[in-house]
Amino acid sequence: MNAMMRRAVIGTAAVSMALSMAACGKAGSDKKDSAASGDTKSIGLLLPENASSTRYESFDKPFIEAKVKALCADCNVKYSNAEGSAAKQKQQFDTLIAQGVKVIILDAFDAKSTQSWVKEAADKGVKVIAYDRLATGPVSAYVSFDNEKVGELQGQALVDALGAKAADANIVMINGDDADPNAGKFKSGAHKVLDGKVKKVVYEQSGEWKPTVAGQKVGAAITQLGKDGFQAVYSANDGMAAAIITQLKGAGITVPVGGQDAGLDAIQRLVSGDQAYTIYKAYKPLADSAAELAVDLLQGKDIKSVASSTIDSDTDKAIPAKLLEPKVVTKANIQDTVIADGLYKAADICTGDYAAACATAGLK
Repeated sequence: MNAMMRRAVIGTAAVSMALSMAACGKAGSDKKDSAASGDTKSIGLLLPENASSTRYESFDKPFIEAKVKALCADCNVKYSNAEGSAAKQKQQFDTLIAQGVKVIILDAFDAKSTQSWVKEAADKGVKVIAYDRLATGPVSAYVSFDNEKVGELQGQALVDALGAKAADANIVMINGDDADPNAGKFKSGAHKVLDGKVKKVVYEQSGEWKPTVAGQKVGAAITQLGKDGFQAVYSANDGMAAAIITQLKGAGITVPVGGQDAGLDAIQRLVSGDQAYTIYKAYKPLADSAAELAVDLLQGKDIKSVASSTIDSDTDKAIPAKLLEPKVVTKANIQDTVIADGLYKAADICTGDYAAACATAGLK
């Protein structure tokens, strides 16, 4: 090859290499721009657990997914459950951020631990909706129930279950997990009613939202107080109430026990008389509101039409909020609440051993 031909080949190769590098640079730039823009069609959904309450998998998740799809046909929900672990939920949160998700619905397992997560997300332009529990940090919106009112309803329902015996009744209280701000609200609301209407709260412990722990705590109460040392048990939710009732039955004790969440098994315990009441928080309006907020935030719309009030957290003020009204459910109003709302059909409740009691209660 002569000198002129060599220069021509080298020149062609140099041009080719330059074009290739330019193309690579453009591709890399496109990828970077895409990552920066984020995932504009996905909404993250992080729920806290699935052991103490069946509601999250049975109601919250499917209702949120359905409403998101109805509002945004090409949107999708990226879902994970923390299964009772704050560390696991933090990993799930970080994964969503890494995937470029721009809106996350977060029901925090440990709401006190979320401040740094939510702050980091906000700094990256990610909007976080605190769902059911008011997460710490600069959340963009909050949707839940009036949780102190929930506690007040629980306390009053327990007083009503005791009837004329209330003023002389000693009460055992098994509260929720101290890491959950809602648990504090339930406890505070219940005490507002119980203090002064019953004789005394003689034993009070956290059941940590864990049925096994709640059962153990009630077992300790029986040992400490004796079989006749208390006349009713306040349980912060239905999952713990189930374990408490089992423990009481094993000790031959029959006293009113209440809960919260209106799970199907709890409604069946109302029918059978094993449980005195539950608190029904209509999951569909709650889930629908969260989905509306998420889609509006994803699309850059104003959220005031949904979150028309505000609330303060431990770290932030005037958070846009929507708070829904809870209801007490007893055996007497099952038909007018969870059945009338379509949460359950009578056929769902009135299976096997519950059929006769359902007939007596007039469920249909």
